[in-house]
Formats: sequence, structure tokens, C-alpha cells
Amino acid sequence: MLIKKPEDIKSSEITDKEVFLSRRLFMRGAALAATAVGTAWVYRQFASPSQDSKIGEKITGVRSAAESASQSTSEAKTALQDITHYNNFYEFSTDKRAVASLAKNFVTRPWTIAVGGLVHKPGTFDIDALRRLYTPEERVYRHRCVEGWSMVIPWIGFPLARILDQVQPMSNARFVAFETLADANQMPNIGTKILDWPYVEGLRLDEAMHPLTILSVGLYGETLLPQNGAPLRLVVPWKYGFKGIKSIIKIHLLETMPPATWNLANSSEYGFYSNVNPNVDHPRWSQRTEQRIGESGKRETLLFNGYADQVASLYSGMDLKVNF
Repeated sequence: MLIKKPEDIKSSEITDKEVFLSRRLFMRGAALAATAVGTAWVYRQFASPSQDSKIGEKITGVRSAAESASQSTSEAKTALQDITHYNNFYEFSTDKRAVASLAKNFVTRPWTIAVGGLVHKPGTFDIDALRRLYTPEERVYRHRCVEGWSMVIPWIGFPLARILDQVQPMSNARFVAFETLADANQMPNIGTKILDWPYVEGLRLDEAMHPLTILSVGLYGETLLPQNGAPLRLVVPWKYGFKGIKSIIKIHLLETMPPATWNLANSSEYGFYSNVNPNVDHPRWSQRTEQRIGESGKRETLLFNGYADQVASLYSGMDLKVNF
């Protein structure tokens, strides 16, 4: 545990939201073994905000969260600096505070997403064409990580269902698979065996079609930075954060359950569904409480991350302790 003492912090560096729960995973050698270590500590960037702390271009014509009240929370948003400088993106680093710097030169244009599999109209979509085709919306969502920390993020994006409707899923399509770019020239950790690359994820088709499930192209009203998954990432707010696959290049519809990176790495600890559930602990720590970034104390974890009214029906009749 590293604690930065108050006397070590310059007064000019102190902001309103500085308390973090730091959990770090040390993963496999011969067999993957993750150890999460964390506690609340006073967090501050070692360097002052620079070019890499700026969001990209402004996204115009965004439908506000107020207009999409059923898809948003009224909870206080996490500070932009925290959202953009405390990131899980293992292709760049396992150190959450190092990702922003390592990813700052990541190239996100040109960028296309191939959508295929069990669909009637497969296609390849340009990221900028997608942004022009679908009116972006602001969705203020709770974001809960399996390590125990959480944020409230004002995502900008559009429902995944809009693309899926366009490619017209076949009747036997039951799952949606996603794949992240794996470019060793830009992503330093691709050369390691921390995980099997490329990063892959999956949803059941009804989860993917749910109106809460979005593809994000920005946050705080502007385009995503690389460390947050630019140029396109999945956001499924009732699931743990590792389901939110970043920098997507492929979306395929399948009849059978697709592989998911963390489930492949350690299926006993990371289930395919990965719904936020305070009643299902990680084998090595409790999920009953969480540390909201910017708050000094812990809060109770909500079933389905607080979205139970909207999504619980998706799992009617399922044993959530088995299908975790």
C-alpha cells in the first residue's frame, strides 16, 4: 500500500476529488493468478495536466442526459481528470496511472469496425460515418470495476442495437462477440503474456439489444481519449467494467457463447455474465461494498449496479450464483 502523506502534496495539486481505492492485479506466470490489493489513498497526478489530459474534438448535436432521464443517473459525475487518468487498459499497461501517458499517441484514424457473422447484411463501418449516422446521446452511467472501485461517467454514444438492427441478425443468432485491436507497435503490453491477445468479449443478443447498452464515442461532451477506449468502446452499465471492451475493430453474431478474455484467463473468478452482484463475491474479496473515486468512504454495492429495474428481467429463472 502506498500512501502519499499530506505534507508531501503541494497545495496547488489538491483538488476536490482525490481519494482513490487502488487495486492492482498481478497475473499469471505458468498459470494465471490474480491478486487484488487495494485501499483508499490520496491520489494526485505526478505531472500537471498536459496535452494528454485534453479530450479531443467537441461532439455537436448531442442529446442531453436530461432528455434521456431513464438512461441516466443523477449522481455526481466523477471528475474528468480522474476518468482520464485512472484507467484499466491492459494492452498499454497494468498500472492504471500509466495508461494515459503510454496511450497518448495511439492512432484512431482511419478506423473501421467489421460487423458480420450470423447477419443478413454484414458490413464494415467507418467510425466517423457511424458518428454522423447516429445522433449521439449523453448517458450518465455508474461504472463499477471488479477490483472494487467505481465512477459516474457522462458517456457520449448510441445504442448498440442501432447497428445490430442495420445488419439484421439471423434467427439463430444468440450472442454478440467483440474484438479489440492488438497492435504491438502501438500497445506495449501486446508483447507480453499477461493475457491472451487480442482482447475479446461477448454478450447475449438480448443484452446487446437492451437500450442501456451503448457504443461510446466520447465522454464529457467530447471524443474519447485513447486511454478510455478510443475511438469506440462498449458500455454495459450493469456489468463489471472489464466487459466494456475498448478500441473495437470487430463485432460478430454467433449461435454459441463466444470467448471472453478474463473468463478464459480464470473462469472460476470471472464469469461470462459478470453482472454486478453484491451477493456473489470474487473468490478473493467481497463485492458488497465499493469505493467511489472522489469519495472518502465506501458505499454498498447495488444489485446490477443500480439498474435492476431495467435489466433484472433478462435473467429471470437463472441462478445468478451459477451464471455469475
